[in-house]
Amino acid sequence: MKTELLAPAGNLEKAKIALFYGADAVYIGGKQFSLRARASNFDLSMIKELVDFAHGLKKNVYVTMNIVFHDDDILGLDEYLLELAKIKVDAIICSSMIVIERAKALTDLEIHLSTQFSVTNSVLADYFFTEGIKRVVLARELSLKEIEEIAKVCKPDLEVFVHGGMCVSYSGRCTLSNYTVLRDANRGGCAHTCRWLYDLYENDQKISNDFDYQMSSKDLEATEFVPELLKLNISSLKIEGRMKSIHYIATVVSAYRMLIDDYYNGAMRNLEFYQEEISKAENRQTSSGFFRGDTTIDQQLYNQRTEIPTKEFVGIVKRYDYNRKQVIIEQRNFFSVNDYLEIFTPNKTTYRFKVKKIFNEDLEELDAARHPLETIIIDLPIAVDKYSMIRRVKDE
Repeated sequence: MKTELLAPAGNLEKAKIALFYGADAVYIGGKQFSLRARASNFDLSMIKELVDFAHGLKKNVYVTMNIVFHDDDILGLDEYLLELAKIKVDAIICSSMIVIERAKALTDLEIHLSTQFSVTNSVLADYFFTEGIKRVVLARELSLKEIEEIAKVCKPDLEVFVHGGMCVSYSGRCTLSNYTVLRDANRGGCAHTCRWLYDLYENDQKISNDFDYQMSSKDLEATEFVPELLKLNISSLKIEGRMKSIHYIATVVSAYRMLIDDYYNGAMRNLEFYQEEISKAENRQTSSGFFRGDTTIDQQLYNQRTEIPTKEFVGIVKRYDYNRKQVIIEQRNFFSVNDYLEIFTPNKTTYRFKVKKIFNEDLEELDAARHPLETIIIDLPIAVDKYSMIRRVKDE
């Protein structure tokens, strides 16, 4: 069995990018029952469009239904499940017994248990297997050793997070956001309150005079543990980030795709190669999370936030004009003549070049691309695929 690479998608464009750049499956949120209420999310017609698109590529789509259900949330649940079954989504990801029981009673949908349920042992994993759960998404608080012990004996397929945001609370069960701004993280409204900057007091005396205090976790980056997870035949390796940009998704998915394929092909490169690829889009500090065991100060952000600039995403390729030898792009950020750009493609090929001329749609020459979403044309002697990403880099 080859381990699946599972990527997030906050909208249809992000989903297609994730699939083009190497994800075997994507997970999405619908307009209801999803823990990322502030993502664009998918209505039923969009879910159908994505499922048809993914199945055409022989890839899968999973729909999250993992909020903490109150009575009001149950209204419309049966109808929604029946629609998902009709659309032929490949699985639902849920954390509530009401969803599990209704899905079993009404449909043949494959059911995955969300990490929100905090499964941390094989006995609980096996219990849910007897309840009809095909796959269990393990809690992010497990060490590699604990994952190995569970994988050796449990019956359901297992899914493990390998990249993305970590929660300061156990398995996302946080009430900070609800307490501070009345946005319930367990019902899709997380305001990332743990990432805010605070003053720290002791006995009414401010003791954080030289820094701003926060309680946030560093993001997870588990490239070094991927080979061990593959040896354990973990069913799916999961990337977090439905709110992230298409550049982030393309870059991170591509890096993990290369790592997984290189492992199966017996051609692993130094881990620094994959980590450097990821760093081109990742601007938050990362750590190994719980993979080595209980976390230390090295996995936390206690002082002022330390985002660092990454290679700037400036556009996405719409098409290539073979006759004119020009690339037509949709511009996303500013760049100008004489800048150095790097194009990386869904087939993992990378090109670097210096911008000599920039044109608009009317073939008028410009000194810079200034307007987001404007169509821009650049001379480029090498043909590149649609959906290739373009970022600005330092001079050669």
